[in-house]
Amino acid sequence: MNKLIRFSLALIMLATTSGCVSQTVHQQKLDENMNLRQVIKGLEADYERLAADKKQLTERNDSLNQRLLEAIERSSILQEDLMRARSDLTRVEKVLADRSAQAGAAITEMRREVDRLTKESHDLKQQLEAELQARETRLAEVQSTYNELVGKLEEEIERGEVKISELKGKLTVNVVDKVLFASGEAALKNDGIRVLQQIGDILKSAVDKDIQVEGHTDNVPIRGTLTKTFPTNWELSTTRATTVLHFLQDQVGIPGERLSAVGYGEYSPIDSNSTKEGRARNRRIQIVLTKAKN
Repeated sequence: MNKLIRFSLALIMLATTSGCVSQTVHQQKLDENMNLRQVIKGLEADYERLAADKKQLTERNDSLNQRLLEAIERSSILQEDLMRARSDLTRVEKVLADRSAQAGAAITEMRREVDRLTKESHDLKQQLEAELQARETRLAEVQSTYNELVGKLEEEIERGEVKISELKGKLTVNVVDKVLFASGEAALKNDGIRVLQQIGDILKSAVDKDIQVEGHTDNVPIRGTLTKTFPTNWELSTTRATTVLHFLQDQVGIPGERLSAVGYGEYSPIDSNSTKEGRARNRRIQIVLTKAKN
């Protein structure tokens, strides 16, 4: 641009210094010079405008470069985040797959357990129903035995010599000692034999029941010559229970495997020993029917 300006000025000076140039040519040169000045002004204006545009473009370019650098940095950060996210996703997918496999195995095991428990519940329900039916049958048998005993021993029951009770399938025949034995003795009386025969005939038919004979006394100690035979009430109660057991086995015909005997002495009273009536009730033989062991 400066070279163009210097060239134009040189032309102007050359034109003014040429004395041999005609007036017309001189005027023509002046006009050309004026035109050149206008062109130069236009070029200068264009130059300034282009310089301003260049400056703006440079600033915009710098801004774009800065934004590009920032975008590249963000892209790098995003790339790292993406890589971490993919790594995390892979890890999570693996964990979920492992847990899914474990959950599947657990669910399968739970289903097996549910099926097992359902079967056990079904089997138990059947067993309970069978047991309930068997129990109802046993209760019916016990009730039948109870009714039969009450019918045959009606007089003894009315006199208070025999008491029959039934509780939850357990039948107990309570016979006061004076019906079976004389005072201080363990040999059966004739009335006692009759009563035991009636009882034994009924109990013999209860083939699914075991029979335990229990001997009981009051708390009055054994005295005098009786102590040689029965040192304490233990021996008296046990001997009387054994006597009844042998009668049921030998005379009635009840199998020995269904029979047992025990002597409680004075230690299982049903009444107070402080009165004559209470001691009389405590002196007794109890015959207890229970479910057979086998």
